[in-house]
Amino acid sequence: MDQQQNQSQPIVIIGSGLAGYTVARELRKLDKTSAVTLITREPGYFYSKPMLSTAFASNKEAAQLISSASDVMASQLDVRILGNTDVSAIDTAAQVIKTSQGDVVYGKLVLALGADQIRLPLEGDGAGEVISVNDLEDYAQFRECIAGKKRIAILGAGLIGCEFANDLTLGGYAVEVIDLAAQALGRLLPEPAAKALEAKLSEAGVRWHFGTTVKTIQKQADDLLVTLANGDLISADVVLSAVGLRPRIDLAKKAGIATAQGIQVNRQLQTNVANVYALGDCAEVDGLVLPYVMPIMQAARALAPILLGQDAALSYPAMPVMVKTPAYPIVVSPPAKGAVGQWISTAVEGGMQSRFESADGQLLGFALLGSATAERAALTKLLPPVLA
Repeated sequence: MDQQQNQSQPIVIIGSGLAGYTVARELRKLDKTSAVTLITREPGYFYSKPMLSTAFASNKEAAQLISSASDVMASQLDVRILGNTDVSAIDTAAQVIKTSQGDVVYGKLVLALGADQIRLPLEGDGAGEVISVNDLEDYAQFRECIAGKKRIAILGAGLIGCEFANDLTLGGYAVEVIDLAAQALGRLLPEPAAKALEAKLSEAGVRWHFGTTVKTIQKQADDLLVTLANGDLISADVVLSAVGLRPRIDLAKKAGIATAQGIQVNRQLQTNVANVYALGDCAEVDGLVLPYVMPIMQAARALAPILLGQDAALSYPAMPVMVKTPAYPIVVSPPAKGAVGQWISTAVEGGMQSRFESADGQLLGFALLGSATAERAALTKLLPPVLA
């Protein structure tokens, strides 16, 4: 496709999550007229995905989490939305997307594909009953599954698993959490902070099973019998898997776009293929895959001018993550991978402050719990950027 034809074709965004819609919003701040098409396998409505793990206790049904319908989003952003549309292939030479509603030509293409829940290879005749929550439809099914039930086993004590555990105990459920790691939030918290969180959630009713994994899940009358590798048995009405996310890279890989853990992009969010970009949970920027809100917002703000031919580059400031566990609120900014230093944890009234410091005392990361979360802004200013 020559340059003139390329400029006359629309910017096409695949994905209607926070990444896709934020790029569209940022584009419209800079350019009111360029043609933009958004393709999504969902209906095209906008909702806050982070609320899925905290909506039950506030009695939010799936429909109540939708902040704007598809037609409203199309009107607000002046974009064409192809909802309930599957993408099967991308012809990067012809710049054509193969979809269930026909071919779509693009001038520039943005992959905002998101990530899938990792599914463990489980054994037993109840393994097929394990559910996960990764989108609004999943959440609606989850609400149906747990209606009238009392006991829920959660696979995974990471961020999503802990948020669900807190939310469901607030909703009156008996919750058991299973994780191969030795503690909760193993990738985010030092041990003293993790133990403090575990204690607070235990007081709320959560039971923990660390250092083990699920061996089998068997149907037993109306129950699911979960046998752990350490020999413990758990009877549950519902088993929820929350063991982590895997970037969606298959579509890109089939199209000859470079992938590793995620779709590989440079600081301009560009892939190795001309006119194809990626951001959000599916993207890997300089080896970093950061499936959180703040990195997505930073990437969208950088990408919009780039799509319009302007010079820009992505940088990541320090971006603390809020863990939505009201039993013990947490804000964490983990040190960069490979950072050299040590955690120093100090109990304060109503909370705990954990600092990751280099040998010369430079703050490289922190975890703030309870009342210590008030120090977030002050400590964030002391941190080095994630990507300068």
